[in-house]
Amino acid sequence: MAARVDQTVTSGTFSLDGQTFDVDNNVWVLGDDHECVVIDAPHDVAAILAVVGDRRVTAILATHAHDDHVRVAPELSRATGAPVLLHPADRVVWDLVHPDTAPDGELADGQEITVGGTTLRVLHTPGHSPGACSFHVPELGTVFTGDTLFCGGPGATGRSFSDFGTIVASIRDRLLTLPAETVVRTGHGDSTTIGAEAPHLAEWIARGH
Repeated sequence: MAARVDQTVTSGTFSLDGQTFDVDNNVWVLGDDHECVVIDAPHDVAAILAVVGDRRVTAILATHAHDDHVRVAPELSRATGAPVLLHPADRVVWDLVHPDTAPDGELADGQEITVGGTTLRVLHTPGHSPGACSFHVPELGTVFTGDTLFCGGPGATGRSFSDFGTIVASIRDRLLTLPAETVVRTGHGDSTTIGAEAPHLAEWIARGH
């Protein structure tokens, strides 16, 4: 059975720098009928487990450590036995959310993770946060970008631990170099494609998105 992508959307809040916002988050599950990885664990373990079903979860992959992406990651790990993996540069952000619980392992640029016979490649794409990562799955023609690239432009960089120049460089050098037909599955909102977003790079820079 070929690997596939399943999705659910959970609702909750995002808090940083003393402000709190209501958000809807995409949760992506990549795998076959037997095993899968979960990309981000925002608000609701039960909703995620409903998508997982009876499959074995081999890893919980954090695109970054803002609370609306990892809030229930430790709980999901306990429920599934799967390790939570995070890029070490985002540990400072993780510790704001889970000061008493460490991730189980690290993500590294270029790391390859195989699930359901399909290989996912880790791309370190900092800017929205220092350790933000995207996950490219060439076989499925898709990339999971977290909050680095959305339908319509870069993720936010107006808060602590973020930098606009860095996120633009990540998008330009790591994401827009992927094939134009690559489907971009984002942390919030609608999916897009690399080809749809690439022509707008100059205008993003000009408006200092």
